[in-house]
Amino acid sequence: SESPSPRNTPVRYFILKSSNFQNIDISQQKGIWSTMPSNEEKLNRAFRESTMVYLIFSVQGSGHFQGFGRMASEIGCEKSQDWASAGLGGVFKVEWIQKESIPFKSAHHLLNPWDNSRKVQ
Repeated sequence: SESPSPRNTPVRYFILKSSNFQNIDISQQKGIWSTMPSNEEKLNRAFRESTMVYLIFSVQGSGHFQGFGRMASEIGCEKSQDWASAGLGGVFKVEWIQKESIPFKSAHHLLNPWDNSRKVQ
């Protein structure tokens, strides 16, 4: 069967990886996030074309999700001094819904049809 088209989906989901836990803490405290410039157009398009964009956060190498929220604004041009990485793009607002560490194994039954049906992690 054919994979569903993301453009026909009113709700979009993205897993955002962070290089460290400090970025997650900053995001949860300030309600903001910043991503690589190569991700900005995809996220902004999803924000404009979908009724809701959910963001699932994970620190690389942690084996866990650290929580999830919803994208609350488009990504702007303004950069944040909060993150140490110079390679990040503009800032956008995030409304955190759940701040909890959940092991990947809890989601191994979920498969991503847009990523060759790989496990969600």
